[in-house]
Amino acid sequence: MQIDGHHTLTYVVCRLAGMSHPEAHLVAYSAEYVDEATNGGAIGFDNGAMYHRISSAHKMLDYRNSLELANHQVWIPFHFLPGNGGMEAGTNPEGNFIDKLICRPDSPPARDMLKGAVSDKNKPYALFRLGIALHVYADTFAHQGFAGVIHKVNEVSDIEIIQPQKDESLFDKISSYFVNETSPLGHGASLSYPDRPYLKWNYIDGLGHTVSRDNHQIFCDAADAMCRAIQCYLEGDVSMSLEAQSGLPEADSNLISDLLLEFDMDDGEERHEKWLEVIAQGAFSFGSENIEFIPKGIGSWKHEAIGQEKSQDDEDEKFEYKPAFLQSNWKLFHDALQAHRFDVLHNILPKYGICAA
Repeated sequence: MQIDGHHTLTYVVCRLAGMSHPEAHLVAYSAEYVDEATNGGAIGFDNGAMYHRISSAHKMLDYRNSLELANHQVWIPFHFLPGNGGMEAGTNPEGNFIDKLICRPDSPPARDMLKGAVSDKNKPYALFRLGIALHVYADTFAHQGFAGVIHKVNEVSDIEIIQPQKDESLFDKISSYFVNETSPLGHGASLSYPDRPYLKWNYIDGLGHTVSRDNHQIFCDAADAMCRAIQCYLEGDVSMSLEAQSGLPEADSNLISDLLLEFDMDDGEERHEKWLEVIAQGAFSFGSENIEFIPKGIGSWKHEAIGQEKSQDDEDEKFEYKPAFLQSNWKLFHDALQAHRFDVLHNILPKYGICAA
C-alpha cells in the first residue's frame, strides 16, 4: 500500500474499530512512518547521550536493495512478511525455501505478529507498535505473491491492465523491464501496481504462473481484517480471533469500497489528499476530523524530538538533548520498530522454520 492506505485508510479503520482520535492518529501515523523511516544509525546529543535507531524502508532503487542482509532486516519484517504458504507453524508448503518466504494475506505468521502487538499493550510504545504491525498486516494483502528477497519469483511479465481501461505508458514498460533486470526484489518489477486500490490486472510471475489480481477486493478485505484486528487489540484478545469480531459497519464499509474505486489517480499522494478531504467533511460515522502527516522537517515527529529540519542527518551532527526526548513520538516509534523487528525475526519466523537474519 501507499500513503492513502497506510495513513488515511488506517486512520478510518481505527476509528471505526472503536479508537479515539488521538489513539487512531498515533497508530495511523506510525503505520505510514514505516515507509518514511529511511535513516538508520546513531543520533548524538550535545551532552554525550546517544540513541541508535534502525530504518524500516529503503527507496526502491536504493543500492542497499542489493545487499542480502539489508533485505532480510528491512523488507522481510516490515513489508513482505513471509507467509509460510498460509500454513501453521511446524508445517511446510510444497516446494523450496522461497515458497515459505512469499507473502500471503492474513497468514499464520501475520496473526502471530498481531498477537505480539497485543502482548505489548502495556508498553510505552504500544500504539506505535500496533501501527507498525498494521502496516505489515495490510501489506500481506497488497504484497501477496511477492517476497522480500532478490529472487526470480518477483519477476513479472506480460502485465495486462483490465480496469481501468488504459494501456501501460512506455515509461512503465521500460521501467518494468529495467527493474526486472536489476533488482527482482519484492514487487519492484511490477512498479506500484499492487498498491493501487482501484486496479484490476493480470501478469505472469517469475515461475511462469498467470496471476489475476483484483486490488479493489483485496483492499476491501484488508480494511475489514484490519478493523477486526484492532477490535481484538482493544479487547486485549491475545488469541487474535478475528472471526469473533464484528468488523466494519456496513455503511462505512460500503463507503470505503466506493472511495477505493473513485480515487483512481496513479499518484498515492493525490489519493491521500482526497481521503483527507473526505475525512474532514465527516463522511464516516465517527464524524469530521482534520488529520495530517508530515514525514520530515518542521512539524514532523523527528523535528519535535530533536529539532532536525533536514531530511537526512550528517554523521557528525549533534542535537540539543531535552529530557522530553525519552517520551517523544519519534523515539517511541523507533523503540517500537526495534521491538517489532526482533519479535518477527527471532521469535515468530523461527517457529515456521524460517531463519532470516
